[in-house]
Amino acid sequence: MLHRGHQSTDGADGGELTVPMAWLYAEYIADELLRTGDLMPPTSFEFRAGRDALALTIFLSDTDGELPGIRVVTQLETWLSLTAYDQPWQDWVGERMAQLTAEAAASQGPAPDLDLAAAAWRWLEETELLAPDLNAVPGGTAGVGEDEGPKVWTPAWQLGLPLGHLAIHLF
Repeated sequence: MLHRGHQSTDGADGGELTVPMAWLYAEYIADELLRTGDLMPPTSFEFRAGRDALALTIFLSDTDGELPGIRVVTQLETWLSLTAYDQPWQDWVGERMAQLTAEAAASQGPAPDLDLAAAAWRWLEETELLAPDLNAVPGGTAGVGEDEGPKVWTPAWQLGLPLGHLAIHLF
């Protein structure tokens, strides 16, 4: 059930406010891992891409609804395997998002966690960042610094995923 990680409070108008605790916790863990790794300035788009990719991984890997109560150290290997270079992360995210969307539709309840995860996924898929071309011919720009070498527009998730993976390793 999708609502496991939510906490509710009575709203001022007597309605119920559903707080997306699972997503907020996943985002917090991702933020802390990236800040600890000190890989990018926290104000950069690359940092955001890493945080969103890692938060999606954390949120979507929580199949038992235990995210707010987990011990991060026990999950590091799972997150490392999901974010590894040779894994079909993008396909896995699409499948998990579809599964959670179907569960939310069946329950007909509010799904603020899923809404925030979907917004992060859209941003990661639709946003492109200018990044060094890692496929450029070696030696093709001899003597040129990293900031001056060839660059290509890259989907944000393709930059964020390796940053998240590296941040887990550095933790």
